[in-house]
Amino acid sequence: MGLIDLGFVLAVIAFGSGLSLASYRSVAARLGWPMGAWQRDRPSLPVLAGAACMLLASAYAFARGYGGYVLSASLIPAFGAAWAAFWTGFLRVGAQSALLLAPLMALLLVVWWLG
Repeated sequence: MGLIDLGFVLAVIAFGSGLSLASYRSVAARLGWPMGAWQRDRPSLPVLAGAACMLLASAYAFARGYGGYVLSASLIPAFGAAWAAFWTGFLRVGAQSALLLAPLMALLLVVWWLG
């Protein structure tokens, strides 16, 4: 492992962006925030995409924990939830970018993990 653990960072961002994507519609509807077309017209697609990204990041965390990095594996969902709170709560409409960011980070995580 180098100075920066790229797999850990990618997993945290994939998990957090996925959680932000999956939960944005309910938060935005409750608080009167703007929603994009996917959240408004096709609410199940962002939830499924977000859940898939979270599951992939969780699989990486599980595999990482199985490999002996139990503490850092348990921090992936914790830091991911903090990332989601920041991304959704502070950036509001910036959370819409999770439509692109979550799948991209999940894809990069898979490429890095398998490579």
